[in-house]
Amino acid sequence: MIDLLARDPQVSPEEMSGGLVPSARFQGVRFDTYRPNPAYPSQAQARDDLRAFVAGARPRAGGWSLFRRARPEGRGLYLDGGFGVGKTHLLASAYHAAPGTRALMSFQDLMYLIGALGMTRAVDTFRGHDLLLIDEFELDDPGNTHMANTFLGALMPGGTSVVATSNTEPGALGQGRFNAADFQRQIQGIASRFSPHRVEGPDFRQRGTAPEEPLAGAEYAAWTARQDPQTLAAVTQRDLSRHLLDVHPSRFAAMLAGVGALAVTDLRPMSDQNMALRFVHFVDKLYDLGIPAAFTGAPLGTLFDETYRHGAYAKKYSRALSRLSELLREARAGA
Repeated sequence: MIDLLARDPQVSPEEMSGGLVPSARFQGVRFDTYRPNPAYPSQAQARDDLRAFVAGARPRAGGWSLFRRARPEGRGLYLDGGFGVGKTHLLASAYHAAPGTRALMSFQDLMYLIGALGMTRAVDTFRGHDLLLIDEFELDDPGNTHMANTFLGALMPGGTSVVATSNTEPGALGQGRFNAADFQRQIQGIASRFSPHRVEGPDFRQRGTAPEEPLAGAEYAAWTARQDPQTLAAVTQRDLSRHLLDVHPSRFAAMLAGVGALAVTDLRPMSDQNMALRFVHFVDKLYDLGIPAAFTGAPLGTLFDETYRHGAYAKKYSRALSRLSELLREARAGA
């Protein structure tokens, strides 16, 4: 069995900037496998618009560049919609369909990378890219706002195009998180680089059903019995949360390397927001990596304090609960 609590991997900036490709859960997705909800035409429209965006690549001397002949400056496309409408599926599909040099990462991972490399090296790292795909674009604080504006302002005029997804309209970035009015010029500078496309619809992960709840004792025992004991990691939520405070979020994926399945027992409400946000980011990585997981303990709706779920990071918590529910549904489906 793997002892997750003994892992504290060290990841170099070069390792962080390498392998920026669709995660295991999204390796096999394509535009043709996206199933838009017919009740929400904006979903099919977003797919078609994004397909056309990446199909607009043109060759250039020394490589490829999106829309190079029509406009030297890189173009931006921004998919704005609630969680669970397939935005990450579309983003990964764009990666698979696009020619040239491209990279896919979450906005938070981009911020970690800029922090590790420094702005100049980060811009140089991606200067030769034709396309950047940034998932879950969000401005949580003034520092992220400044870094995002500077990074895009240095990169896109040179020909790098950017597709971003978010739960927030581009012009409303930062609202409710900090004094966005003081940074309105930078926020508008970011928004002006993108053509926004609204993607409407309910959370497909719920599929009209009630959210899943943690496994009961017999379900958990049956699930663990089916896992390979050599690659199974089992930990209590309390111990895991404490460990996550000591591991930088940029290293969560490395911490999960080689884990074939994860069992987290004794879920309980999290009274510390820093701990809760670390857990949320861990759930994002676990979900993206496609690692089977099982959970026992308190109902999902009790994990995060009510003030957290309606505060500045409300959308992060909602996404995490949606993904936890799907992981539990997948665990039960394999029972």
